[in-house]
Amino acid sequence: MSSRSNTVYLNLSEITEVHDKDVFVKDVAKVYCSDTKIQNKCECVKLKHISEEKCRRYVENALDVIEKLEAVDPSVSVTNVGKVEYIIDYQPPAPPRHLWQWIKTFFVCIICFCGAAFAIMTFNNDANVRDVFQELYYLVTGKEASGMTILELTYSIGLALGILVFFNHFAKWKLTTDPTPLEVEMRLYEDNISKTLIQNDGRKEQGIDVQ
Repeated sequence: MSSRSNTVYLNLSEITEVHDKDVFVKDVAKVYCSDTKIQNKCECVKLKHISEEKCRRYVENALDVIEKLEAVDPSVSVTNVGKVEYIIDYQPPAPPRHLWQWIKTFFVCIICFCGAAFAIMTFNNDANVRDVFQELYYLVTGKEASGMTILELTYSIGLALGILVFFNHFAKWKLTTDPTPLEVEMRLYEDNISKTLIQNDGRKEQGIDVQ
């Protein structure tokens, strides 16, 4: 067997959520080898057994994975093309709580709706949009506005459409395949959480810790 066929390429994900106590290579990484038998053997290597019952994130190192893979077969040469340090996010299996998820979603939607409505109303009052519309209406028609005009109506419609276009999202409907601003912010937040966990795990100087 040639040395090329024994080369195993390892691509570790930065963070992986698992629900089983026994964590295998295939759970946290993608493995490729031209020899499928070696690839299957490497994917089934056990990396960690989680003894705790609570949710917790474990920071691990790729060198430990490489050591265990090469211990399975001394002829294997592992090349890491992924992360050097990775995170195992253990979430104990729990029954689905659909009602609680809907309650939380409804609560967040109410807060977002009220907050956005308050921000829009305060902006309109500060900019005195109503007086501007009344003045524009008088300049165009020569009559005083007695109530809501076409300007307020089109402004409200345009505001709603602008929000939909900006967020590129309404329920399951999307204008384009691009990620929405909320999805981008969530990915940035997850990246910052992962980097903080890895840096805190590797920090030895407790005296300069931000905690």
